[in-house]
Amino acid sequence: MIHVKTREEIELMRESALIVSKTLGEVAKAIKPGVSTLELDKIAEEFIRDHGAEPGFLGLYDFPNSLCMSPNAQVVHGIPNKEPLKEGDIISVDCGALKNGFYGDHAYTFAVGDIDPETEKLLQITKESLYVGIREFKKNNRVGDVGYAIQKYCEDHGYGVVRELVGHGLGKKMHEDPEMPNYGKRGRGKKFIEGMVVAIEPMINLGTHRIQQHRDGWTITTLDNKPSAHFEHDVALVDGKPELLSTFAYIYEALGIESDEENEFRKEALVL
Repeated sequence: MIHVKTREEIELMRESALIVSKTLGEVAKAIKPGVSTLELDKIAEEFIRDHGAEPGFLGLYDFPNSLCMSPNAQVVHGIPNKEPLKEGDIISVDCGALKNGFYGDHAYTFAVGDIDPETEKLLQITKESLYVGIREFKKNNRVGDVGYAIQKYCEDHGYGVVRELVGHGLGKKMHEDPEMPNYGKRGRGKKFIEGMVVAIEPMINLGTHRIQQHRDGWTITTLDNKPSAHFEHDVALVDGKPELLSTFAYIYEALGIESDEENEFRKEALVL
């Protein structure tokens, strides 16, 4: 069952999403060789609590931390630990926050120092595919239109599109209907309706699309041990068009990056 949100509820969800966006901006400032993912997790938890929210992942399905931290060949759901990041690593940081009864859920894959050109292109194409998918989240389209667009864009570049892990509806629960696969056929699946809020999140592998789960019950890695990238936005259907609730702007501010990629999905400029 799809839980449609009112305009007022969407604004509450925007507040939750932006707490996550700001948290990722704080994490971005600290990512460098020698820092452990456990240290980054502590930064995130303190920032979320200091801003009147609760960590959305901590304890969810018994997950032990506030961030999912997934380096290199890990796709998602990596558990923070004491192992330091190294020059040339990439790290997917997935973060959730609960405020006013609604969740935000948002992810970005960071380069740790300088990375090789092949992996850098994977990150670029995966992030571009996120916006390719978001453009299809509009009135009268269906779940399959988003999945098809992401799949085609990434497979045209020779990448593997993960099948077993998908995006999802978002609201008072972290995971609501509908599921939002990153693959599919046009015109298939549930129809998008005004007031829907979804988390769209391409998970794209440099090699095979196949994955494996580790014995910890959480960590997912690529079957061929090649790198994987993951980017995620929270998006509402407003006036028949996609409107971003989350933003990468705080990350870009921390990293000194200029970008206008989000402008088409906002009614007005975001004030930092």
